[in-house]
Amino acid sequence: MFLENGSLDHFKGKIESKIRLKFGNRLNMTKHQEKTHRRHIISISSDIGLALANKWLDEGHQVSGTYRTHTLEIEKLVKKGAEIVFCDLTSAASINKSTQYLNGLGLWDSLVVAPGSLEPIGMFEDTRFNQWSESVNINFIQQFGLLHGLLPSRNTQTSLGPLVLFFAGGGVNNAPKSYSAYIISKIASIKMCELLDAEIIDTRFSIVGPGWVKTKIHEATLEAVDRAGENYGRTVEMMESNNWVPMSKIFEFCDWLINSPRSVIGGRNFSLVNDEWGTKELDKSLALNKDMYKLRRSGN
Repeated sequence: MFLENGSLDHFKGKIESKIRLKFGNRLNMTKHQEKTHRRHIISISSDIGLALANKWLDEGHQVSGTYRTHTLEIEKLVKKGAEIVFCDLTSAASINKSTQYLNGLGLWDSLVVAPGSLEPIGMFEDTRFNQWSESVNINFIQQFGLLHGLLPSRNTQTSLGPLVLFFAGGGVNNAPKSYSAYIISKIASIKMCELLDAEIIDTRFSIVGPGWVKTKIHEATLEAVDRAGENYGRTVEMMESNNWVPMSKIFEFCDWLINSPRSVIGGRNFSLVNDEWGTKELDKSLALNKDMYKLRRSGN
């Protein structure tokens, strides 16, 4: 199903029927339904979102999500069975409509939150503050606003509980220049995942830094040139070397995350490239150390 901006009312009756049907049957799931999961992807039109959506659709899962830009790839997802809705993260009304639509699809098992914008790029003092604050709004505040609206329809009737996955960025262990709005949003998201893990114990919250993945997000750096500082040269080098983290690594990580307990992944900030995720040794270390892979003050 393809729900465009402004057309929610047309589907209101259908959505309400789905809520009654799926919420009423939450304790009477068939074996087929237990194996087929509902997976929401916020920004399903992003490169990572598209890749995950196609993988999960091919595996037979129910895939739904939000998009900002209508593309041919979005049309292909719809033809494969994805249920998507327009969402503009700068509009509270658009966010409300998209959460109503997604909630109307029934209970979800996994929620991947994938929007990201590097803009404005440049030193904090040189940026327009309204653009800086809007970036924090898009990269942090409204992403958790969407989560807040979708929490009521999470499926808590599975053994591991529902999963929420966010994406982190650089700047946790150092202070890169020229990307302050994006970096502070990602650091806030890391801490928020830990806070939600403490508050909502029936759900697993995790965040991962994917490393250098070939996506459209790097276009902003290439366009910024001097404003991007040292990162412009690093981005150009990556483009020339083509030494990107493969999308298959993200698939493997998500598969591991989906099948891991809260004691191992809950409230954690993982590094896709540097962590030994998927090993029994790391699982044991994480289960025994509640502070591991979380924001902490150095030098205590």
